[in-house]
Amino acid sequence: MQTKTFFTDLFEYTHHCNGQLMELFSKYPDKVSEKSVQLFNHILNAHRVWNNRIEPGLPAFGVWDMHPSSDYASIEKDNYERSLLILDKHDLTAIIQYKTTTGASFSNTVQEILFQVINHSTYHRGQIALECRTNNIDPLLTDYIFYKR
Repeated sequence: MQTKTFFTDLFEYTHHCNGQLMELFSKYPDKVSEKSVQLFNHILNAHRVWNNRIEPGLPAFGVWDMHPSSDYASIEKDNYERSLLILDKHDLTAIIQYKTTTGASFSNTVQEILFQVINHSTYHRGQIALECRTNNIDPLLTDYIFYKR
């Protein structure tokens, strides 16, 4: 599988999992922990931050900003579509110079940054799964292999 095709698949997987989380949050509004909501907002925000480091354009978010749940779907859709556009337009080996939220300068390839988005989202979905279990909600099966089955 070509690298860009693989990344497209990973972003479709992430988009799917984020949709499932939004449904879970809607289904159990009184049982979902505040920490789960914070982590999901962080997933959305960090995705926007990393996309903007590659190709600035959408309004910036702070990494821990909170959004009304009514905005989740549009933020998630914008992030997803933007990542697909980046995949289409950019050479994955291109070097991106950027500054962190603390002002430190770094450079990474587009591929490294896009993998960071995927890996970061997966990591925090795992934390949300643990929060769900703690609050007597069956966690979602968001493993990549389950998605592919």
